[in-house]
Amino acid sequence: MRAVTTFAARVRPPAQIAASVAASVMLAALISSAHAAEALNVVMDQAKIARVPDHTATLVIGNPLIADVAVQAGGVMVVTGKGYGVTNVIALDRAGRVLANELVRVKGPAEDLVVYRGMMRESYSCAPNCERRITLGDTPDFFDTTLTQTAVRNNRALMGQAPATGAR
Repeated sequence: MRAVTTFAARVRPPAQIAASVAASVMLAALISSAHAAEALNVVMDQAKIARVPDHTATLVIGNPLIADVAVQAGGVMVVTGKGYGVTNVIALDRAGRVLANELVRVKGPAEDLVVYRGMMRESYSCAPNCERRITLGDTPDFFDTTLTQTAVRNNRALMGQAPATGAR
C-alpha cells in the first residue's frame, strides 16, 4: 500500500507578499549599511584620515601588518593600508577603558591589473598607463625584480645620480 500525503499551502495575497519582500530588502540594506559604517575602508598603500575619540591615551592596532596608525595633532589619526585584510583599531583612555573599537578593512586599488601566466602572478598599476607594481601575492621573481629596480632608482635619486640608460 502507498501512503498519500497532501500538504495544504497557505496562499498569501500579492500585497502581503510585496510588503514582506520590501521589508526584507529594507532590513538587508540597513544591516549592510550598518556594517559598512562600522568599518574604516582603506586602500592598500594609501592613507585615510579619521578622528580619534576624545580622551584617547592609547591606540592599539590588531594586526600592524594590515594597517598602521599615526596620531596627529588635533585629534586626528592617519590610517595607512599595509596589507590586504581586516583588522581593528582600539582606542583606550588613561584608565584602560575602551572608547572605540573600529574595524579597518584594507583592499587593493581599483586601477590595479593582475596578470596570471599559469601559476605566476604579476601586478600593474594602470593609472593612466600600466606600470609594474610591487604587490603582495605576486610571483617572487616579478616582485623581487620590481623591488630591486625601485630600490636602485630611489638610491640613485637620493645620491643625485641619473638612472643608467635603459633602466627604469
